[in-house]
Amino acid sequence: MKALVKTEPGYNKMELLEIEKPVPKDREVLVKVIYTGICGTDIHGFKGEYDRLKTPLVLGHEFSGVVEAIGKNVTKVQKGAFVTSETTFDTCGECESCQNKEYNLCLNRKGIGSQVNGSFAEYVLTREESIHVLDEKISLLAASITEPIACGVHASLEKAQVKKDEVAVIVGPGPIGLCLSQVLKSVEAKVIVVGITQDAERLKTAKELGADRVIDSLTEDATAIIKEFTNDKGADYCFECSGAAPAIKAIFDYLKQKGTLVQMGVFGKNLNELDMNSIVQREMNIIGSRSQKPSTWHLTLDLMKQGKIDAERLITKIYPLEQWEEAIKQVMAGNEIKVVLQPNKQ
Repeated sequence: MKALVKTEPGYNKMELLEIEKPVPKDREVLVKVIYTGICGTDIHGFKGEYDRLKTPLVLGHEFSGVVEAIGKNVTKVQKGAFVTSETTFDTCGECESCQNKEYNLCLNRKGIGSQVNGSFAEYVLTREESIHVLDEKISLLAASITEPIACGVHASLEKAQVKKDEVAVIVGPGPIGLCLSQVLKSVEAKVIVVGITQDAERLKTAKELGADRVIDSLTEDATAIIKEFTNDKGADYCFECSGAAPAIKAIFDYLKQKGTLVQMGVFGKNLNELDMNSIVQREMNIIGSRSQKPSTWHLTLDLMKQGKIDAERLITKIYPLEQWEEAIKQVMAGNEIKVVLQPNKQ
C-alpha cells in the first residue's frame, strides 16, 4: 500500500513509499482511509520538533474510512462499516489513568501516527475499542476531523465545564479554535475569538459560525475590547489554542480575577515565558487539556449528529495522498483552514 513515511528525525524526511498492508489481529480493525486531516502536531512532526515520534513512522491520526477487515475477536463492527477512530492504539491497561478510561494520560500509551503507523496511508490499523461507527447523518468528510472537535469538547465540556452565558476567549482561530468555538456555542456560552491580521479569513469564518466577537489583536486592543464586552470584569475562561509563545504573554489580561486558562496548543519548545505573579496575585487557575478520552468521542459524535458542529465548513482543501507536499505547504502557509488528504476514493 502507499503510505507517507517519516523515515528519520529532522526537518521533512518524508517519503511516499510502498509498504506492507497491515493484517488485523485479535481485536484490531483495518480501515481503508478515505479522508485524513493534517493536524498541527503533524506539522511539528514534519519540522522535526515533536520528540514523541518513533521513526520510521507513518504520520496522521485524524481520519475516517471504511472497515476493510477485522481481527478474529472483533464483535462490534463489521466489514464495510463507515467509521472514524480515536487515536489510542494501545495502553498498559493497568495504571490509574487506564482504569478511569483516561487513555490520553497513560504513560505507556501508543498513539496512532506517533508511536504506531498512522493514517497518511491507504490503510490504517486501529483497535476495536477505539472505533466508532458513524451515524448516517455524519459524512465521511465531516468525520475525518472528529478528533480536533473532540479536543475542544474535552477541554471545554469535560475539563472546564463551561456553562451558558459564561464568557470564553479563544486565542488562535486555527482548526482547533474554530472547532472549539462551535462546541462552546452549543452550550450557549459567549465566545470571543482572538487572532492576528493573517487570520482575517479564519476570523470571518468564526463570526459566521456564531462567535459573538472576533478580534485582530494586531490592529485592535484585545484587552480593552474584552473588558468592554464583560463590563470591565474579564472573561471566565481563556482557551489558548495557538501554541505560539507570543500569544501567552497577554493572556491573563483577558481573564477576570480567579479566571481560568485552559492550555490546548502544543508549543514548539517546552519552556515558554508565563506571568507567574498574575497566577499568584489574582488566584488564576490553569488547566492543561491533552487530546481526548473515550467519553469525549461519544459527546462529540452526538453534537455532530445533532448538527451543532459544521465540520465540513472548516475543510477548505482536499488533496490526493500523492500531493502531500503541496498540502503540507498550504497548511504551513496558513492559506487554508483545514486541509485533508484523500488516500482512497469513497
